[in-house]
Amino acid sequence: MNINRIGESTIALPNRPRLVASACIVGKKEGEGPLHADFDDIIEDDLFGEETWEKAEARFHYTAADTCLKKAGLTAEALDAVLGGDLLNQIIASSMAARELHAPYLGLYGACSTMSESISVAGMLVDGGYMRHALCTAGSHFCSAERQYRFPLEYGNQRPPTAQWTVTGAGSVLLTSDENLPAICRVTHLTPGRIVDLGITDANNMGAAMAPAAADTLCRHFQDMGSSPADYDLIISGDLGRVGHDVLLSLMQERGMPLDPAKYIDCGLEIFLPEQDVHAGGSGCGCSAVVLAGHIMRRIKDGELKRVLFMATGALLSTTSSQQGGTIPGIAHAVVLEAD
Repeated sequence: MNINRIGESTIALPNRPRLVASACIVGKKEGEGPLHADFDDIIEDDLFGEETWEKAEARFHYTAADTCLKKAGLTAEALDAVLGGDLLNQIIASSMAARELHAPYLGLYGACSTMSESISVAGMLVDGGYMRHALCTAGSHFCSAERQYRFPLEYGNQRPPTAQWTVTGAGSVLLTSDENLPAICRVTHLTPGRIVDLGITDANNMGAAMAPAAADTLCRHFQDMGSSPADYDLIISGDLGRVGHDVLLSLMQERGMPLDPAKYIDCGLEIFLPEQDVHAGGSGCGCSAVVLAGHIMRRIKDGELKRVLFMATGALLSTTSSQQGGTIPGIAHAVVLEAD
């Protein structure tokens, strides 16, 4: 049996699944940031016409998925599966959205790493011939995340400088083996993340908890591929924020694989302006999903980027583990995207 592995951890996708469409829907605050022109729609009402934050989050998911399908010229009936998740208990936002699509659904939970996890799983399924069209999606909502993980908004608690702002929005990309659909880029390699836990317990300092996992994934990827950071036009982390971004730069320097600050960005630092008072930056499943589906896909289509390494990062905590004094394990999954 032929195993398409490179080195210890990296998986090669020889058929290079095609990424043919992307879409992202965001909230008002995100639309006021520097990437506003790259979003498909900006929803001024964070409730999106719904009765609860959770139902609004599900509508963000559905709208991003539906918009992505329309841009590809497909209907939900053509999908072999929807793969996605969110931050809510039992990933209810993505499952409620999938219910409206009436397509097979594979729910995934990787915290804020879910977008790269869904692309990884979908890439293998499409590459192996098990699926033809697979929709990858992830999203989050500031208000529902605050209510679940921290305090209801009415409480008005102070946020420390290390805290990040959960992005309200959802992003979707469509992977396919159909050679008749023009590709934006192709998924060529992936390096699944390992859980790394350095004992961080502060739920308001997730960047520091995730950065060691990001460094672990990057180092294993470069070692497996026999490559270096210089081999990519851009390396993108998910939502490390200011704290995690700086920690990752230090860790990679220590390991002899320094990242060029001009060719490395973090989605949590890209999506908001400093004056928007988001403290350490953006976070949430929707953070990397909307930056990838909007800003990065636009730059690939414009010819600015030929080869990128997209690595969404996740803090695997829950309200239960936090209240019991547990540490925050981190994880990061890396995906190579190459212009078609």
